[in-house]
Amino acid sequence: MKIGSRGSPLALAQARLVAAMLARASGAAESEFPIQSFTTSGDRIQDRLLQEAGGKGLFTKELDEALLDRRIDAAVHSMKDLPTKLPHGIALAAVPSREDPRDGFISLKARSLAALPPGAVLGTASLRRQAQALHLRPDLTVKPLRGSVETRLKRIEEGIFDATFLAMAGLARLNLVRHASSIVGSDDMPPAPCQGALAITCRADDAAARALLARINIPELEIATAAERAFLTALDGSCRTPIGALATLTGGELSFLGEVLTPDGKHRWRRTGSVPLGGNPRDTAEALGTRIGAEIAAEAGDKYRAHFGDDGW
Repeated sequence: MKIGSRGSPLALAQARLVAAMLARASGAAESEFPIQSFTTSGDRIQDRLLQEAGGKGLFTKELDEALLDRRIDAAVHSMKDLPTKLPHGIALAAVPSREDPRDGFISLKARSLAALPPGAVLGTASLRRQAQALHLRPDLTVKPLRGSVETRLKRIEEGIFDATFLAMAGLARLNLVRHASSIVGSDDMPPAPCQGALAITCRADDAAARALLARINIPELEIATAAERAFLTALDGSCRTPIGALATLTGGELSFLGEVLTPDGKHRWRRTGSVPLGGNPRDTAEALGTRIGAEIAAEAGDKYRAHFGDDGW
């Protein structure tokens, strides 16, 4: 099975993790799962924010094309980068791993967001993180900070920014957790939907690939991320929408926390909910995410559209 991946250090670490999983599941050597790296449109665009350039599909377009052209057999993604609607002919085949979904607070000047001095400069290209930080600390100055995990850590070390946020999952997979000054609680700042989870796509008609990938799928992760993706779909979520969500599965019950904010952080709409999982757990999870998204949309609609115009939900 030929595996496709973005070429960043984090993406390649994730692809190697998947290759090792597949080797164990199949009894084959890891060499049977070669990795081909791609530079995506999202990687090439460094001079502006992603929401200005087209959003999430910028990180998947080239991998989708390689799948459909049969240059690769599977593609490994960070699920939070995966559009909720996949191109025709491509299927989400497995959710094999999810690290800590929370954000890490990165700073050499404070241990937490609350401890930053007044007017500190926060670097982030994430509209969600911007909105959530400004909701908690409206005095902060937010400036764009893009690039790999290593690049963003370097900008903090150089003193160009006072603080930033990085996904704990990425730090863990790169053995860089030591750089986190603290972990941000999900009640304070719910993560991006599906943050920390890996997603593997393949051609929808490739029965052999789907069967092999099913061996490394983790049903509990599939259920939780299905709820979060349904929440996104209900809100027409994109890189232009500050949305946070986290579904957690405990015993036979799924709990959900979701929120939407305006980019300036002045307005926040939040809902929680829980359901017992019976019958078809994935359908139940999707229904919960859809319901909570619809409730937020109903409450926030007019005020939200005042910020986003007709492109809001």
